[in-house]
Amino acid sequence: MSNKLTVSPSAPLRGCIRVPGDKSISHRVLLLGSLAEGDSQVGGFLPSGDCLATLACLQSLSVEIETHDATTLTVHGRGLQGLREPSGPLNCARSGTTMRLLAGILAGQAFGVSGATLTGEPQLLRRPMHRITEPLRRMGAEIEDTDGHAPLTIRGRSLHGYDHTLTVASAQVKSALLLAGLYADGPTTIRQPGPARDHTERMLTAMGATIEVSDLTIALAPSPSPLAPLSLTIPADISSAAFLLVAAVLVPDSEVIVEGVGVNPTRTGLLDVLRAMGAEVVLENKREQGNEPVADVTVRASDLVGVEIGGDTVVRMIDEFPVLAVAATQAHGTTVVRGAADLRVKETDRIAAVVAELRALGARIDPLPDGFIIEGPTPLHGAAADSHGDHRLAMALAVAGLIAEGKVLIGNAECIADSFPGFVGLMRGLTTDR
Repeated sequence: MSNKLTVSPSAPLRGCIRVPGDKSISHRVLLLGSLAEGDSQVGGFLPSGDCLATLACLQSLSVEIETHDATTLTVHGRGLQGLREPSGPLNCARSGTTMRLLAGILAGQAFGVSGATLTGEPQLLRRPMHRITEPLRRMGAEIEDTDGHAPLTIRGRSLHGYDHTLTVASAQVKSALLLAGLYADGPTTIRQPGPARDHTERMLTAMGATIEVSDLTIALAPSPSPLAPLSLTIPADISSAAFLLVAAVLVPDSEVIVEGVGVNPTRTGLLDVLRAMGAEVVLENKREQGNEPVADVTVRASDLVGVEIGGDTVVRMIDEFPVLAVAATQAHGTTVVRGAADLRVKETDRIAAVVAELRALGARIDPLPDGFIIEGPTPLHGAAADSHGDHRLAMALAVAGLIAEGKVLIGNAECIADSFPGFVGLMRGLTTDR
């Protein structure tokens, strides 16, 4: 994709489509498949920049990953102790998931004195890593960081079980600790302050790990048996579907069906909020796929009203706030988001970046320390905008461009490929005047 994307006002969006596979699950099937005894067969893999960073890191750890086509893989598992010390630093590119989850695995590896170093692009090196390094150290890991940031150098040690009480509901922190817990000599317990996506727990259960989930507490015990390999087709990513769904809500006379979307309840906060705002959202053909709930999601153009968003809902839609902000500019009344301070330490400071870029398009939006306030409805107009290297902001600006008067020119749009390769082509395919 070019580093610039021009978006013009759209005719109604109509069609039945499928978006790429879930990014969170794609990362995890590579990582856990590598630790299994045997071959994991994977369909629906997301070949995005972030997931390919995980794949490349695992290959540097001597994991053989056979690519049959862009979305179909065989991961030849090496078992918990089968990874090999890399010959150089592991480049996580811009992927926080890659770095944080790999840190949990590397903490228990019996590598040599040099250990393994996790690094990445400047954007990733600015993101805080103390949330994983501190609890991993309490389990016995030896980790060198750089003022709480990467690069991280990890020298594997014998780990012990620990009872962790998390201060923030974070799937990446939880997953890093569970992966380290696979190497611990006793139980690992994680107590969450609220719900966070649970793909790691579901996958570990499917692989035969000794894991128990009770409300917000997860307990992982050492298992006498190796992890069993996986065989699954990854559901479509609800965080990618969000952009098409919001676009269909906002563009008059639109109706879009997105097939096979993962509707894990820890990820469906945006659907709940859109319904509360008055959007017509229908889930049909509900089923299980790869130990995950899946459905076909239909949305139709709708009039929206402002709402207040906070509490557990924030974690269940943490990646969808850029596009939710676009929807809120067209809602009648005030939309308030609170309790989302984590947005400030994503690929960019998403609160500051969303406010700045939507203001440039004419939105009435003000920042809060932990969210924002939006007054609507407000007509948006064409302007130059910038993604700040954040794939979700780039796509949210593209959705805004579909309803703006005039053209929206989005700079640094190539980052869209970090999570949604093919986004522009899918969006074009829904336009009825194509």
